[in-house]
Amino acid sequence: MATLVMLRHGQSIWNLENRFTGWVDVDLSAQGVEEAKHAGQILKKAGYKFELAHTSRLKRAQKTLDIILSEISQKPPVTMDSALNERHYGDLQGLNKDECRKKYGEEQVHIWRRSYDIPPPNGESLADTAKRSLPYFREYILKDVKAGRNILVAAHGNSLRSIVMELDQLTKEQIIEVNIDTGVPYVYQIDASGKVTSKEILGH
Repeated sequence: MATLVMLRHGQSIWNLENRFTGWVDVDLSAQGVEEAKHAGQILKKAGYKFELAHTSRLKRAQKTLDIILSEISQKPPVTMDSALNERHYGDLQGLNKDECRKKYGEEQVHIWRRSYDIPPPNGESLADTAKRSLPYFREYILKDVKAGRNILVAAHGNSLRSIVMELDQLTKEQIIEVNIDTGVPYVYQIDASGKVTSKEILGH
């Protein structure tokens, strides 16, 4: 039995400004730094020891991971890969979400944000994101967890939603309702067959 801990990065500057971020490499806000520190403190108190860590190619996730590792005083090998990047929001990237609703309509923006397989213009749907995040997860994360290694993953709302959808065995309809808050650790206990034996959301 091994532990997989996954969390979305702390609040970013564009989260604060209510912008679609996607692959734009924005930094953490002051609140985001505090969220990462708090997550680290929660994990330290829980006593988890990590053999490996994974993050995306975007600095908001990398910085979140760095802060957490500093808080828990651990230095596991870290792998960075764009497979764990946030969903690419295409033409919406950088735009304020309220402005988008005025421009495209509330319903259309909701469909782009929450549907499983309808992408925004020139962007990715959650299904598209899953096509890159899940093969990476299965090959480089789940395989190690099944081998008994404790893994820490700092990534993004939608790359993590695609993984949670698989771990929790959610339908396309169910995943639409799932939102992953910034800086909140999701803890899975997984056995050697890859079966989830327990799930806990810490400090939520």
